[in-house]
Amino acid sequence: QVQLVESGGGLVQPGGSLRLSCAISGRNFGRSGVAWFSQAPGKEREFVSGIIWPGFSTDYADSVKGRFTISEDTAKNTVYLQMNSLKPEDTAVYYCASRSVWAISRSSVHYRYWGQGTQVTVSS
Repeated sequence: QVQLVESGGGLVQPGGSLRLSCAISGRNFGRSGVAWFSQAPGKEREFVSGIIWPGFSTDYADSVKGRFTISEDTAKNTVYLQMNSLKPEDTAVYYCASRSVWAISRSSVHYRYWGQGTQVTVSS
């Protein structure tokens, strides 16, 4: 089993920044793909960004390229999502997910383990 716990969400004004954290634990966690997905009310869950663990390969949705940065700290077993220049349309619940394949997928169905989500609200 793998456990994922997100934190760092909150209310921020347009143009502001937040850093989300995904703390990962579990004896089955090894070489994996880890991703962030977002889900706004009434919408499907969407891929935001992904990273291989351990490694440097990353992927971003077009809507967040140049604004969001994904990174990992293997010593802390944590994946981060630095979110800058936030827009009202970024408002959603953000989920961290992992898959036991050392590759990134943009499809939520390829991820077996999920966190509980953290709310991000961008509003003035």
